Amino acid sequence: MSLSNVFDIAGSGMNAQSIRINTTASNIANAESASSSVDETYRARKPWFAVMHKTFMEVNANNEFQSIEDGTGAGVQVMGIVEKDAPLQQRFQPDHPMANEDGYVYYPNVNIVEEMTDMMSSSRSYQMNVEVLKTAKQMLQRTLTLGQ
Repeated sequence: MSLSNVFDIAGSGMNAQSIRINTTASNIANAESASSSVDETYRARKPWFAVMHKTFMEVNANNEFQSIEDGTGAGVQVMGIVEKDAPLQQRFQPDHPMANEDGYVYYPNVNIVEEMTDMMSSSRSYQMNVEVLKTAKQMLQRTLTLGQ
């Protein structure tokens, strides 16, 4: 693995964790938003990650190029943001301004404890990727000074 691959992999990890932190922050910000219907209620969101694989071109027996996927990972890619399937919180609050005709108010399916744990995990993962980049940079700088 070359040093440039290390930079690419750590950079993609930082990007993925940044998206994870942003979706978690959005979930926390909307945790207590009330709604009068199920359709209008905010739903917790989570990023969906996948491993990026190295690919290279190879000439087959028919002299045609074909893409071959290497078994090693080349980083992380964000495939999308998905909504959680957990049920919404339905509370009986007939005096609430957002209550429907039956007196119920709907709240998001956000679990604050889970979100805070996710926030700490993604923050630490981001920091670890920063440390990997710093270490790779130091190694590269020391390699360049070997010839002096």
